[in-house]
Amino acid sequence: MPNAVMLDAQSMGPDIDFTPIRACVSSLAVHDNTTPEQAFERLKDAEVALVNKVVLNRELLDALPKLRLICVMATGLNNIDLDAARAKGITVKNVTAYGTASVSQHTVMLILTLAARLPRYQQEVAAGAWQKSAFFCLQQYPTLQLAGKTLVMVGQGELGSEVARLAEAFGMNVVFAARPGAEQSDDRPSLDDLLPSADVISLHCPLNDATRHLIDEKRLARAKSSLLMVNCARGGIIDEHAALTALREGRIGGLAVDVLPEEPPREGHALLDALAANEALNLVVTPHNAWITPEARQNIVRLTAENIASFAAPT
Repeated sequence: MPNAVMLDAQSMGPDIDFTPIRACVSSLAVHDNTTPEQAFERLKDAEVALVNKVVLNRELLDALPKLRLICVMATGLNNIDLDAARAKGITVKNVTAYGTASVSQHTVMLILTLAARLPRYQQEVAAGAWQKSAFFCLQQYPTLQLAGKTLVMVGQGELGSEVARLAEAFGMNVVFAARPGAEQSDDRPSLDDLLPSADVISLHCPLNDATRHLIDEKRLARAKSSLLMVNCARGGIIDEHAALTALREGRIGGLAVDVLPEEPPREGHALLDALAANEALNLVVTPHNAWITPEARQNIVRLTAENIASFAAPT
């Protein structure tokens, strides 16, 4: 069995059992975090590298002749130089569909939160508006009944399909848009065709050249003023600055994101500034935690162990 090194175990969160991985390697060194300067020293004798967000670039891979397998304990491979790995004969495996239930639940929660105008009503209650009301309830922000409304989905993988299934339980009409960049060969309607009739847009596609700023100022100008947008995919698929401007000007009805272009956003972000200023907006930002249920995180361990076992199995 190969020896393995895990570089950023802390990203997996608390109370995770690594026993399934330990069972299929000869040894497992676990590091909570690893800086670029520490990566070589920790990996120099490893046959298997387990990473989530640590960058493994060409220079580092060229210096690791014993490395045979990289297991990314996530779906995205942006932190791995895949060309360099391929040239050196290093296999790269990721995990997919580990958090379908978790992320779809979070996505629907964000849709419901925006539809109920929950951020605005929470602000009003905290400010004492309900306590001072002459009427038994507050209703100055009309909510959205999801039944009969159109949900446009960008991304029809396992996650997008599960969100669609849950949305249909609320009586929503779900329509999948053609894959961005492949509209000419896709039988599904394009996002541009669907956008004017969309009540809610939910994004579940990768970030690439075709999807960067997919929702931009031009497309926002064609949306309903009541449109709700949810992004649990990758930061930058929405032009967040254009979307925030549209929200402030009442040209869309709500915005919820679980992702930002830079994570963590150490230099800040306009959406975070708006929240900190307690602006009167139907806006939700969650800290890329749609995936963090214990069940989803333990699934990552199980799937990673399967990746190692399948790689190490004799042929």
